[in-house]
Amino acid sequence: MLAVYTLNDASKWDEIVKSFSKHDIYYLSGYARGFYLHGDGEPLLFYYEDEKLRAINVVMKRDIAKDVNFKDKLEEGIYFDLATPYGYGGWLLEGDGSKSQLFAEYQSWCRNNSIISEVIRFHPVIGNQEEVRDIYDVMDLGKTVAIPLTNRDDIWNNFSSNNRRHIRKAIKEGVEIHKGFSEELLAKFEEVYNITMDRDTATDYYYFKKPFYDSIRDDLKDYCDIYYATYQDKIIAVSLMLRCNGYLSYHLSGSLKEYGILSATSLLLFETAAWGSENGYHSLHLGGGVGSREDSLYTYKKAFYKGDGLQYSIGKMIFDQDKYAELTKMRERIERDNYFPLYRA
Repeated sequence: MLAVYTLNDASKWDEIVKSFSKHDIYYLSGYARGFYLHGDGEPLLFYYEDEKLRAINVVMKRDIAKDVNFKDKLEEGIYFDLATPYGYGGWLLEGDGSKSQLFAEYQSWCRNNSIISEVIRFHPVIGNQEEVRDIYDVMDLGKTVAIPLTNRDDIWNNFSSNNRRHIRKAIKEGVEIHKGFSEELLAKFEEVYNITMDRDTATDYYYFKKPFYDSIRDDLKDYCDIYYATYQDKIIAVSLMLRCNGYLSYHLSGSLKEYGILSATSLLLFETAAWGSENGYHSLHLGGGVGSREDSLYTYKKAFYKGDGLQYSIGKMIFDQDKYAELTKMRERIERDNYFPLYRA
């Protein structure tokens, strides 16, 4: 039987999620709430259970009419699509039962609720794309990097020699790493993060407003830390790290360009990984390159682990082919022909 939970059922939502052995923070209601406040759609938890199979999936239900490409072309509240909340997710399955009934009910619910399509960003550390390759159109994209958190020495030895040299230099120059979580630190994080977004000419989406940060403070205080690097008593780099169920995740970060030569973020990541190894965490996921490309950002992250990268995959499903084609046809110009759903490209 398939059940659907909203943020109004947050306690039950989290109780269900935590009953799954591989759950991570991306599945919790408090994580989804922040991106609801950011304008990404309505969070939903799908929960399926029968005698031999249990499954969950967390999505953002998005009103297609609110997409800039359909302004004044569609009436709001009529057509929707689903997407994984910012970060990673996708179905978690437990048990050895057949998936056919689960996805028959899921697809029926989507069609009955005017859901046109869904895109999933699978969790590279969990590798949950493998369980639904026969259900979704799964596309393997680039690689991501996760540091195994065995012990401090192993973590260090798996860094590239250049990375170790940069970190030694940071220590020698007097860079120090601290960890905490407070209103003041969150405000400082926002300040440095926004400076970084300005420098990188980020799009508006990557600038988060007060309700988002309030949600981090109120909903995620038990699941995150702010690591920060100081030099001569000045904060020069910050990172918001997520932690849940043995997983550590490098979520959002920023740094001051004028101190870039000190490699403060590299030292910060080493100390985060070392802390994780000493406190029962099994991996620190750094993510991949921009747009899943193996670019300079990916190369930087790869310097933290000599082993193989993890496969990052997305899953695509269309519930209403006719409406999908109609919406795509309504677009005067498609900007990215390899994007899904195509009507949002």
